[in-house]
Amino acid sequence: MTYEDFIKEAGLARENFRWAWAFCNEVDGPITEPELADELLNLVLVGKKSATASALADYGEDEPLPSVDGKFDILLDGKGQPRAAIRTSKVYVRKFSEVSAEHAYKEGEGDQSLEYWREVHQDFWNGLGIYQPDMDVLCEEFEVLYQK
Repeated sequence: MTYEDFIKEAGLARENFRWAWAFCNEVDGPITEPELADELLNLVLVGKKSATASALADYGEDEPLPSVDGKFDILLDGKGQPRAAIRTSKVYVRKFSEVSAEHAYKEGEGDQSLEYWREVHQDFWNGLGIYQPDMDVLCEEFEVLYQK
């Protein structure tokens, strides 16, 4: 299904579309982590995940950051198919060590504890060679507007 068809089916306004992306993958880039993208997407689809986090260092100097602007994103599955439309409701930056238990819970992963969140995110960012204990983390909360 094309993004246009998905937007139409969802009854959303095309002019409010911002980005299409899959979890743990680059916005508008190739999907290199399809299993992880599907796993995290499924948490959204079952209502368990309403937040995500990214390394601020992952954003290029001229790359826009997520914002609370009324626009929506399309979440893709591991095959690049549109599955949900979300709107960002809150964005803030914290040091890795200062990400809250509340945020970890909203991410919906594992047992939803802060300890689990820290372990899996440290492992993920270590794999990318960017983890630092004092690194800036962009925390984002969102609401689901439509899902398929």
